[in-house]
Amino acid sequence: MRFILFLCLCVLSFTSCKNDKGITGTLPSVEFQKQTITYAKGFTISNYPTYKEIIVTSPWPKSQDTYRYILVEKGQSAPKISDKDILVSLPIEKVVVMSTTNIPSLEYLNVDDKLVGFPSTKYISSEKTRARIEKGEVKDLNSDLDLNMELLLDLQPELVIGFSVNGNNKTLDQIEKFGIPVVLDGAWTEQHPLGRAEWIKFIAAFFDKQKEADSIFNAIENNYIEAKKNASKSNDKPVVFSGSMFKDVWNIPGGKSFVAKYLEDANTDYLWKDSDANGSLQLNFENVLEKAINAELWIGAGSFQTRAQMEEQHKGYGYFDAFKTNNIYTYTNKIGPMGGLLYYELGPLRPDIILKDIINIAHPEVFSNYENFFFKRLE
Repeated sequence: MRFILFLCLCVLSFTSCKNDKGITGTLPSVEFQKQTITYAKGFTISNYPTYKEIIVTSPWPKSQDTYRYILVEKGQSAPKISDKDILVSLPIEKVVVMSTTNIPSLEYLNVDDKLVGFPSTKYISSEKTRARIEKGEVKDLNSDLDLNMELLLDLQPELVIGFSVNGNNKTLDQIEKFGIPVVLDGAWTEQHPLGRAEWIKFIAAFFDKQKEADSIFNAIENNYIEAKKNASKSNDKPVVFSGSMFKDVWNIPGGKSFVAKYLEDANTDYLWKDSDANGSLQLNFENVLEKAINAELWIGAGSFQTRAQMEEQHKGYGYFDAFKTNNIYTYTNKIGPMGGLLYYELGPLRPDIILKDIINIAHPEVFSNYENFFFKRLE
């Protein structure tokens, strides 16, 4: 599931109409301070004198459900809540996460030592966390579809951070039945790259790391904005397209998608920029060839390692000018020791690096002596 998460990230938009999941009562009327969330649209954090309230409004695309999590320090009295709200006791000393995208946040916040279990640890690419796996400090819980519940219960985590593609997740439901709090991370539903990164504040709330999260995100935001500003100074605006074939369908990022936002902020002319879709467009090969045959750059051409691999999958790739001129770029530059792509794991938290990579591809004169981190040119 984690390995294909990037494809899930480009799915359909979610509606603004929500049904509160179990939020029928009201919390005590007391003063609170709402944490600043600038780009992310899917969650809010409110700090009350004795507890925190997190409301997730976008756990998955088109979700009609809203989730409320109440975080209370041990020893403090909990407020009156609905029986369907999730009460989380702090501090958290043992946590299980279900997506590799949570690993960088734990590491950046210096709470990665709290991680005790993960489904299919082979997908984790981080050297730091892999070292803990090798020492037996992070247990492999099998797959998220067939979780080793016995081992999970032995680990006694105080929190499980999961995600849901469509709201139907038997594994997470089963965990909840054992009395273990489960919270949903909806970072992947965000349409702005910085919105995805800002979910580090969501993770931080469970570890009392608000100040650290703010500092980390502010640095990422500043780097992103500065890179965008530098790219805008270039008079050149190369024509770009993206995606690749999966079976008989070419998945093209919509004009309102986070991928299109990267390409816009990198000062490129994305051929599908006028599309209103904020997920993926499903097109046939002929549709894409007709429009993109003369495009200068092909950025984000799947997870191919070589041009030969591309031709093996589809001979038609060779018709594109970008293929002929060797201007195809994939996000396969960094591969973990077990074959996982670091782009999927670290990329959501570091949109500033992704943007700089794309700018360096489109405008190599902007950053002197810059070497791409996630992206590489296919040979």
